[in-house]
Amino acid sequence: MRVNHFRRTLLGLLALAPVSGLIACGYRLRGMVDLPFKVIAITGNPSPPLRADLQTAILTGTDAKVAINPKDADLILEITSDLNGHEILAYYSNGQVSAYRLNIRVEFRAHDNAGADVVPEVEIYMTRDIDFSVSTVLATDVQVQQFLTQMRRDLAVQILRRVSVSARVLQAKSF
Repeated sequence: MRVNHFRRTLLGLLALAPVSGLIACGYRLRGMVDLPFKVIAITGNPSPPLRADLQTAILTGTDAKVAINPKDADLILEITSDLNGHEILAYYSNGQVSAYRLNIRVEFRAHDNAGADVVPEVEIYMTRDIDFSVSTVLATDVQVQQFLTQMRRDLAVQILRRVSVSARVLQAKSF
């Protein structure tokens, strides 16, 4: 019985060692994005999935709300370009494609309701490499869609973080 208690204690300490190491180095999960704007409008021509991901990121990751009418917004996030694509990375010796690179490019700008730029027009992009096999075409299609969904979600959060940093820099300059 005593050996069992000692063994449990030792295993518990071993399990906590990596977590305590992360806490000691200052690691913490990313929290909410701190935006000085209370109402954000999304304009321009984002694809419907990107618009949905941006709205979700705003509603769940900030204290801001999403406005339908840009006149009601403190910040206008204008998506000027939203392009998805893929390119061939490699071929098998018989000439069949063996790998693709998925990419998403989003150009956007953010300005306040007076027209002053918070973020001048900038491009943000993300790439992901994916292996391809002719024998698993359907599975690969599902995997591609999952990758694109995750990439769009990541881009939405990156856009909000870029706006947050730029807004803080502008506030610091105005003091």
